[in-house]
Amino acid sequence: MSKKFDKVGITNFWIASSERDWKTMAHLIKSKDYAWGLFLGHLVIEKLLKARIVKLTAAHPPRTHSLALLAKTLELSPEQIGWLEEITTFNLNVRYDDVKEEFYKKCTRNFANDWVSKIKLLRKWIKKELSE
Repeated sequence: MSKKFDKVGITNFWIASSERDWKTMAHLIKSKDYAWGLFLGHLVIEKLLKARIVKLTAAHPPRTHSLALLAKTLELSPEQIGWLEEITTFNLNVRYDDVKEEFYKKCTRNFANDWVSKIKLLRKWIKKELSE
């Protein structure tokens, strides 16, 4: 006998996990650990998109970190798609030593604050989509 898919439970799992990452991201940015803060910002958006997929499809989301791929069912502006593609790079840039140092240098306070603002806008928008 197979276990019934718990759409609500799994959706709520992704949302709760995203909220924890949101708080951790804020702490990292406040402590000037911008690269890792932006990495967590990527996870915030990824997990909300996965929650949305579960809510819409009653199936597990794809195992990918590509935000543009996870958001393919959303009606996005070219600007939003560009943001998602750039935020996806934050996931890779802190994981691999050959690009890590370059990314750390790029992560100034202004750069991080600009991207945190964009992550905040995307987060708010996706959460609104989830509430409908």
